[in-house]
Amino acid sequence: MPHYILRRLLFLPPLLLGVSVLTFALIHLAPGDPLSTQFGLNPRGMELETVERLRAQLGLNDPLPVQYFRYLGSLLRGDMGRSLATRTPVSQEIMARFPATLQLAIATQALVLLVAIPLGVLSAVAVSPHSPAPPVPRRRWARLVDALCSAAALLGVSMPSFWFGIMLMLLFAQNLGWLPSTGRGDGTLVGALKALVLPAVTLGAGLMGLVARVTRSQLLEVLSQDHVRTAHAKGLAPRWVLVRHGVRNALIPVVTILGMQAASLLGGAVIVETVFAWPGIGRLAVNAIWRRDYPVIMGTVLVFSVLFVLMNLGVDILYTLIDPRIRYD
Repeated sequence: MPHYILRRLLFLPPLLLGVSVLTFALIHLAPGDPLSTQFGLNPRGMELETVERLRAQLGLNDPLPVQYFRYLGSLLRGDMGRSLATRTPVSQEIMARFPATLQLAIATQALVLLVAIPLGVLSAVAVSPHSPAPPVPRRRWARLVDALCSAAALLGVSMPSFWFGIMLMLLFAQNLGWLPSTGRGDGTLVGALKALVLPAVTLGAGLMGLVARVTRSQLLEVLSQDHVRTAHAKGLAPRWVLVRHGVRNALIPVVTILGMQAASLLGGAVIVETVFAWPGIGRLAVNAIWRRDYPVIMGTVLVFSVLFVLMNLGVDILYTLIDPRIRYD
């Protein structure tokens, strides 16, 4: 395992190099003048000397290869540059926004784990012919839950997050006044928890539907296998068989989805953070794109890339804990 982790980490520098080259090329191909977008100036209406002086100060007159290698040299020294808009170090801006994104990601993942996986398990147990038959009223109720879970999963995956967020905002914030519509609360614990509800539900709606459906389908497949029927035949407790032999073996695809989505959440839920004015990395990236703030765009994209690589590595390690048969060495 240590050799496998080391090999995976050795791929990180070439990956970041490729991401930086591609991002640098794309943001400079996009239309827009950093002077006008950053400072609200019209370069055509300014004196030529003023325009050239500003461009020289920002390093925009240099050829693109010179600008890139200058940025790369600073990055190798641990310097991600300064924001063109605020002149604040990019690393400070990202670190200031990272706790908000991390808080939203943890809340969303907790919501998914507490809601989606139990619903998927309940749906699979209700419709599986290989699971122990519960009393008839309970089975009918579970089948109803299975139908509702299937409908909710399809609805959650199909709804655009920005539309769903706006609908929740109109209902619970504007009409009912139960929850705040934007920001991170009023500084108290209760206010922070209330402010988390709408963004977390919006961000986790599609993921909950996907995880519930995958859990259901995988558990149905596992419950039909021979080792589960053998465990039932030996007289083991149904709950023990379900948890030990069923759910555990069905978790690998679920862990894959959760790991990939966790990387997306930590990378910044751009749309949700923008809709709810959540001060996270995703909103920082959107504002930087609108302002053509090249260093901030580069910094956020590199942070996203590192998070994706590390989360994928974490998922691979978690596989070995769930299924002892998996070995990478």
